[in-house]
Parts: sequence; C-alpha cells; structure tokens
Amino acid sequence: MSLPPGLLIAAPASGTGKTTLMLGLLRALTDRGLRVQPFKSGPDYIDPGFHQAASGQRSFNLDSWAMPEAVLGQMVQVAQGADLVLAEGSMGLFDGVARPGECGTGSSAEMAQMMGWPVVLILDASGQAQSAAAVAQGFARFQPGLDVAGVVLNRVASPRHEALLRAGMDKAGLPVLGVLPRRPDLEMPERHLGLVQASEHASIEAMMAEAGRFIAAHVDLDAVIAAARPTRAPKGTARALTPPGQRIALAKDAAFSFLYPHLVAGWRAAGAEILPFSPLADQPPPPSADICWLPGGYPELHAGTLAAAARFQAGLRDFATTRPVHGECGGYMAMGRALIDKAGTRHEMAGLLGLVTSYETRKMHLGYRHAKLHHPVIGLGHTAGLRGHEFHYSTILEQPDAPLATVLDANGAVVAETGSRRGLAHGTFFHLISEAT
Repeated sequence: MSLPPGLLIAAPASGTGKTTLMLGLLRALTDRGLRVQPFKSGPDYIDPGFHQAASGQRSFNLDSWAMPEAVLGQMVQVAQGADLVLAEGSMGLFDGVARPGECGTGSSAEMAQMMGWPVVLILDASGQAQSAAAVAQGFARFQPGLDVAGVVLNRVASPRHEALLRAGMDKAGLPVLGVLPRRPDLEMPERHLGLVQASEHASIEAMMAEAGRFIAAHVDLDAVIAAARPTRAPKGTARALTPPGQRIALAKDAAFSFLYPHLVAGWRAAGAEILPFSPLADQPPPPSADICWLPGGYPELHAGTLAAAARFQAGLRDFATTRPVHGECGGYMAMGRALIDKAGTRHEMAGLLGLVTSYETRKMHLGYRHAKLHHPVIGLGHTAGLRGHEFHYSTILEQPDAPLATVLDANGAVVAETGSRRGLAHGTFFHLISEAT
C-alpha cells in the first residue's frame, strides 16, 4: 500500500512558531475531515503528546542519528490509510550533530529529503521586512534536492508589514502560504521546558481548538495540502525490537512519563504486555510483571510525595530482589538513595542504587548518547550498544555503584554520566531510542 503525501514543518531556529503552526495545522485539517498522521523529527518526547491532542492520531519520533534507515522506513508505515503526513522539525531546519550516527546527523532537512517531504518554512518576521526573503531564499538553496514548498510569515505587525514581506518573497520566488499576526497566547514552542505536558494541561482541548481556528483563518490550507508530495519510505528489513520483558511494569504518572512512543508501540507489537502503575499514587510494581521500567519525568517536582510513598518504595525494593528494574533519567534518580531539590531539601528515594542527585545547582546536560554496555544487562536487549538522548539539569553528588556503560556523546567523546548498576537494578541518564547497529 502506498503512503500518503507529506510535508515537514520547519524553521530557521527554535522559538519561531513552528509548534504553533504544526498544532494549528493538525487541528484545522482534522476539522476538515482529513486523517493527518503526525511525526516529530528528532529526540523530543513532549511534542508527540501535543500532536496527538491536536489530531487524534498517535505521533512518533523519527531520528536519523539514532535509527537506521530500515527502522525509519518501518516507523513511517503507521501513516498507511491517512490522508496526509505532517512532520514537525526540531531546532533549525539544518541543525544536527557534526558526526553522522545510524544514517545521518539528526537534522530535519535530512529527514525531509529522505522521506520526500517538501518543507513549509515558518519565519519570525518581527524586526524585518524584505530581508526575510533573503533568509528564506538561503534556506531554499542551501541543500540541493531539498524542496521548500513555501513560507508562513509569523508575528506580522500590520498590513503594511505584510505587503513589504510579500514583495520580498515575490522577488525570491517563494510562495507565501500564510501570514500570522502576533498571538502570544498561542505561542507554545518552549512550554516552560515541558513542565506542563499535554496530558496534564487542563485546557488542552480549548487550546488545540483555538490554534486550529487561528491557523485556518490565516493559512491557505488548500495550498498546504497541494504542496505535499508522496512519502518515500526507506527500504530494508528492520530487526525486530526486543522488549525488555514479556510483562513490563511501566511507571506512568506526572512524575514518570518521558518514554518515546515508538518503544511502547514496538514492545506491544512484539507481544509484550504493558502493566502501568503510579508511584505518585503509592502503587508498587504489579507483582505479575517480569521487569519494571521507570521512565524519566519530573521526580524533582514530586520528590516529597515519592519519599513518602512507602508502599511504592518497599514494593520496588522487593521487586528488584528477583527481577530487573531499569530507570531512565528521572526514573534512575528515583531508584537512587536521595534526591536534593532546588531548595536544597534532601528527599530519600528507593535506595536500589547509591546514586545521590541534586537540583540545588542547575547544570544542563543535553545531547545524543551512544552507550556501550560493560556487561550484558537483563532488560536492555541482546546488544551491547544503545542509542539515546540526555536532557536534564541535575548533578551527581554520589554514584558509588559499578558503571553500567561507557557513554559517548555524538562526537565520540566520553561523558561522565555512565549510568550504574547494582544487582538487578540499573539505570541511565539518557532516554533510550534504539539499539545500535
């Protein structure tokens, strides 16, 4: 079965209005009766939740640094039966790492070209007029073979401003697909670093509805649909994803929610059963599970509640005596001995590991990670290589246990956050995306 036509929504830089345009298009086109399949290019586990809220369809990450071409080709097959594909880029259109990973550097432009998707470029037009066309023209010409279908002009101040911008785009030969006036209440590119996720936002439906109305009023939806081109899925046979266990106890609540959607979908497709439980509700891992997985999230915002969750902590410790427990970033911290919040208050955690982390002095850790496991670890597949992404602000005060892996950044440099293991308990600061080939 052939795949539907698609587009990639991109920008010159973060904070330009890309997410607002993406969500508004998803809702406006869905309101027209179209089934739109969303994707996110790059390692972002927040945006797919908003995509689903806007379109009613599950959104998945596509990542050329972390995923082989065959996996990308397999992932995009979820679009079968849809009317249109919309993928949201990350950062600037050409931004990626310096050294290629599985099949690329992780840039949105690579993904668009690989899949055959033209690019809709959104530009922040504030503080400039005809000069915006030079920026757009440079983006359209920078990578041979990449098709920039047109531009959407954002934060346009007046009809006069619009006229000057259009004159520049006419000279550059680039179609204007939409003109967006300033709407600060709808701008959602940062979302306070994701502190309010789609599932927690009390007014998410009203927000999506208003974004859809706004984009429908100011973007030529027919022109956007006409600009889409058939999706070209990369060929090849992807190795089947190995679930960490047959019955997976998966922590899922406001403190533990950062898990890439394709992993859970892949585990289920491979026959695994997902057993969700809530540490914040003081629930222990279901005893029938054969592995417990603690995703990342915001344990620092709920550290007091987690420290007081006696049933959860005791149940987790008991579980780890006979079955593996794995934690990612926030889940890893909750497995440690203590977590110190930004006010300097120490909260005792489960103590499966000796890890002590602190948010009192914030330091950002960000980037792709390639982990080479020191020993085979139950629950992390049959490969010694894992690819993932790290993003957190905590610092390590104590890490007395054996390191889990040698962890490299995208340039091949060793990073200090090795993860650790003790018995059947192990964790990493990075979020798993795929097994390395």
